[in-house]
Amino acid sequence: MDGLQKNNILKKMTQKLQLQCAGRGSGLSATVVALMVKSVLSDPKNSFNADEALTEEDIQKLEELCLNKLTERCSPSLDTIKMQEYFGLSYTSRSALQSVLPPAELAAFMALLKEDKEQQLDELTRIVAGICLFNKASVNEKCLHETFPVSFEGIENELSASRRLVGKYTTLLEELLQPDSRRVGRDVPVDLLKQALYNARQHEAFLKILLSNAHLCASCMGDLQMKLSAQTNLLKESVKAKRAVHSAKVFPLFKALADLWCGLQEEAELLKVLHTIMLNLQPFTVAQAELFPAEYLDGLLEGSEVKTDQDRLSQPSDGQINLAEMTTCEWLPPETDASISDLSLQFNGFCGYTFVCRDGLLLPGNPKLGVLKHEGKFYAFSSREAALEFASRPDDFIAEVEERAKGSPELLHLFRLQQRDFSFEMCPKENSRVKPITKCESGTQTDVHPVETNVVRTYEWNAWELRRKAIKLANLLTKATHSTQTHASSMRRENATQVWLPKDAASQCKRDAGSNVPRPQVYLTGLRGQRDAQVVKIDLTRAVDE
Repeated sequence: MDGLQKNNILKKMTQKLQLQCAGRGSGLSATVVALMVKSVLSDPKNSFNADEALTEEDIQKLEELCLNKLTERCSPSLDTIKMQEYFGLSYTSRSALQSVLPPAELAAFMALLKEDKEQQLDELTRIVAGICLFNKASVNEKCLHETFPVSFEGIENELSASRRLVGKYTTLLEELLQPDSRRVGRDVPVDLLKQALYNARQHEAFLKILLSNAHLCASCMGDLQMKLSAQTNLLKESVKAKRAVHSAKVFPLFKALADLWCGLQEEAELLKVLHTIMLNLQPFTVAQAELFPAEYLDGLLEGSEVKTDQDRLSQPSDGQINLAEMTTCEWLPPETDASISDLSLQFNGFCGYTFVCRDGLLLPGNPKLGVLKHEGKFYAFSSREAALEFASRPDDFIAEVEERAKGSPELLHLFRLQQRDFSFEMCPKENSRVKPITKCESGTQTDVHPVETNVVRTYEWNAWELRRKAIKLANLLTKATHSTQTHASSMRRENATQVWLPKDAASQCKRDAGSNVPRPQVYLTGLRGQRDAQVVKIDLTRAVDE
């Protein structure tokens, strides 16, 4: 079974599962269903043999497992996957426009020719908008700033609540996953707690992105409002106590004022979109909130100290790592690079050692301890011991993190592993990495003779042949040129003819034609005169063929 057959089987299974989920009242997209199918295939707990082709029993078992997971009620894992899909479809970063039209090319873009009507209409629109804004600012300048209130408190409050929830889940799982935990005998669903933690962590990560964009948007709006005030004051000074002002002086100011206002509108709309995305993310956290209400979590914690990520990062470290202890990997201390906190950390900044050794617990890495560099990638850790243990066997820990992530598909996106290929091998000879099929139009052209030839066709190596040609050329000196003309050849001459090549032509003619029948004419005699006279009828209609 080759890769094409495998993809066809997975595609058909995805479509079938999507229809079955819709029949049970769970409308899921093809992306979510396909991700769940690949996750179940890759999960070692499901006992699918990667060295053998899938049988009918395996396919039936796979469909049942996927259908149960996709239609499960109150599943934080499924809600996390839905949240990831929604955020990926709804959120668009500012880099999308810059990748298509870089700022360096704006000048060349503006220099392109356009229709005169469009250019004139655009200028008139900007000028009229600037005049209206100036008139409004002349009456009350504060009204322009009050139109776009800059507020992102809703996102901050939602992020604070998400961080507190993450702290509760993390603290509870830390105690439950310890060997000497006092809650071992209690019936606590650890797997569901981990799924709820992953859901809350993903929600927190998305809210951080939204808040960062909201801060950037607010900063841009503040700058634009300052420029708007300065532009309004400049216009007031230009038209102050003047009965008439030249249009060439004030029209550019009106257009600049309109441009600033349009920029404020765009930033305000972007802030509104970010707030809408934040509200639409809330339904994806309902499952874990129903499974673990606040009262239930507080009862499990029993007064334990809940530590947030900020509390963990602010704790004093248990000693700096000596560079001599790092023999296999490169260690970057925090004092060597001021921008160490801006590095792109693997596993989204979480400690990979803790995730492996603490059975799926997520603890944030602390860049203040330093960063491990391995094969061009950077890793952060929650403690000194975690960094040293990870550095002793980095490849093994990385492989173990990827292997554990197969059992929880929501971790692929949370750990930023979605670009890696975890496809299922159906045959042992088939490469697990399916190479993408790339097609392009190409053409090649080569010379008939790439190497130029220098063959002299008249070359003679025989000396006697050369002597014969020399004697022949010497005899030409004694010859005289003459010509003979006959009657048949007297009129011959070189002829040349030039013609025009035929061209495609078409003609169509039309003529108006019509036919008319003869008008009937009848002549009656004997109508007047004698009373008993006989009326005679004479047909004067002309024949049709005349």
